[in-house]
Amino acid sequence: MEFSITKKASNLSRGLFIIGLISIIIGVALNYDSEHFATRLLGSGLANAFFFFALGLGALFFLALNYATEAGWYAVVKRVIESVALYLPYGIGALALVLLTISFMKGAHIYLWMDDHFIHTDKIIEGKTPYLNVVFFWIRTVVYFTVYLLFLRGFRKRSLLEDQEGGTSLHFANYRKGALFLVFFAVFSSTSAWDWIMSIDVHWFSTLFGWYTFAGMWVSAMVVIVLTTLYLKSLGYLENVNDSHIHDIGKWVFAISFLWSYLWFSQYMLIWYANIGEEVAYYIMRTEHFKFLYFGMFFINFVFPMLILMSRDAKRNAGILTFVGVVILIGHWLDVYIMVSAGSLGPNAHIGFIEIGMALLLAGLFIHVLLKNLTKAPLTPVNHPFLDESVHHEF
Repeated sequence: MEFSITKKASNLSRGLFIIGLISIIIGVALNYDSEHFATRLLGSGLANAFFFFALGLGALFFLALNYATEAGWYAVVKRVIESVALYLPYGIGALALVLLTISFMKGAHIYLWMDDHFIHTDKIIEGKTPYLNVVFFWIRTVVYFTVYLLFLRGFRKRSLLEDQEGGTSLHFANYRKGALFLVFFAVFSSTSAWDWIMSIDVHWFSTLFGWYTFAGMWVSAMVVIVLTTLYLKSLGYLENVNDSHIHDIGKWVFAISFLWSYLWFSQYMLIWYANIGEEVAYYIMRTEHFKFLYFGMFFINFVFPMLILMSRDAKRNAGILTFVGVVILIGHWLDVYIMVSAGSLGPNAHIGFIEIGMALLLAGLFIHVLLKNLTKAPLTPVNHPFLDESVHHEF
């Protein structure tokens, strides 16, 4: 059954976009003469562009993971995963625009290592210049974007061809490419997190940071996948998706929430216990000036899934999954916001019209692109070799 965008969904994406734009305009009008205005505006742009980019990248990773492991259960929701991943070109465009603007403004007090003044007066920054310099930064960034887009384009092209040709040759091509993508992603998911997010706190580093950022990306993408699946089911689409499929995606949300929480605690506990000055500075800033948001974010992203999604029935209940999913998305948005703003603005950071407006604007764009992508191919991949297994998936 083909999916057509409903007027309600179209109005929602348009409304979010317009409200977000108005909020940004109000925020700019109220704060344009502030000392930290440019840093705040670009920092908010970076946090939101990265968050929504990460949703597409997390879905691309999950798609490749299912190809590489030859999973069968997911075939009936594959087009949902693809449609989330297909936001990636737009996410790359938004993120690249923000990064280019920051680079043009010599770091805009977000990336201090881009500013010659700090390079020449700060020995720690100067020592990191072989890696943290603008030219090498952009070489790495272009490589990340290019690799992601090439794999996305290949997966999508072969997926659509499979609908027409059938057989197993395209499936095995995706199997091989999926395994290869995971090799690239294992490196790039960490190094890009160091480049775009961790380098904001240029004196600080953590060997767990890349994994921590990846876990937040993955669970957020899984939440969007399950929310989209539930939305389509509510409209009468995806008739082959049953409670067991919903349960499986819910288990992923539950499990990855624990992975993220484990990494959050491991990073925090090890640095707190070692009590080394240059390491604890990162957490002193966040626990002293953002205590409610920082620990509240952890509570949301750990306790909510643990308590509410523990039971089998909860993972099959559309209302519970929707509620928990929305809460988790807000929690991980706060996580990215704190990572960026606490490092760039310090105690001067706060959530206002600019931050909320940027989030709503990009949410409107994301929903519009996602819904459009869903209309461009049959919702059920008709010639997938594991389709019959997926249709009869039951436990």
